Amino acid sequence: MVVNERVLVIVPAWNEEENVGRTVREILATDARYDVVVVDDGSTDGTAAVARAAGATVLPLPFNLGVGGAMKTGYTYALRHDYAQAIQVDADGQHNPADIAEVLSGLAVADISIGARFATVGDYSVRGPRRWAMLFLAGVVSRVANARLTDVTSGFRAANRRAIAQYVRYYPAEYLGDTIDSLVAGAHAGLIVTQVPVAMRPRVYGRPSQGPVGSTIYLFRSVFALGLALIRGPRKAHS
Repeated sequence: MVVNERVLVIVPAWNEEENVGRTVREILATDARYDVVVVDDGSTDGTAAVARAAGATVLPLPFNLGVGGAMKTGYTYALRHDYAQAIQVDADGQHNPADIAEVLSGLAVADISIGARFATVGDYSVRGPRRWAMLFLAGVVSRVANARLTDVTSGFRAANRRAIAQYVRYYPAEYLGDTIDSLVAGAHAGLIVTQVPVAMRPRVYGRPSQGPVGSTIYLFRSVFALGLALIRGPRKAHS
């Protein structure tokens, strides 16, 4: 069997026509091995057309499924096209394509590699209740994964063949499942998780979907999602 040595970069996008073209072009210019697939998550603007014009393969969803549903679509594409490695990069430009190789390097020792915002690189910081929630989440998931993790809500993460197969088998589509639940399920399935430090960039266009209050609510809901993930228990990984 011929092994696909290329890397699939999965970009979930919902109404990101102002950002997605620049993001796709930047990824493609970073490394010739990168193939970009944009999962258009039911956008009502020109996201799909802009992404396609920039050089991405576009997988259109008929309606908005959320990041979890979009990512499961992307990982299914990766499995069907025999990619050995896949990585999620957000459409809004906050994940620096120059850091893709660094996040992928974590796959040398693990099945899942997280680009962590709180690991000595960059100036990303949070305070107050939001920070407490993130510390709690990181502490619990670190124990489940048997690894020191500082940023378990980061969407900048890479997967090897084992993790891709696991994600296709079970990648939660419900609210917050794409970060917390997917990590816990992977760890329960025996996947090894690691992290590498990265710096985040500001959005070029548009506003973040969460303000300070919304972000705090998001994280406390993450705590609830973590509880549900732990209740679900171990799941067997595919080799």
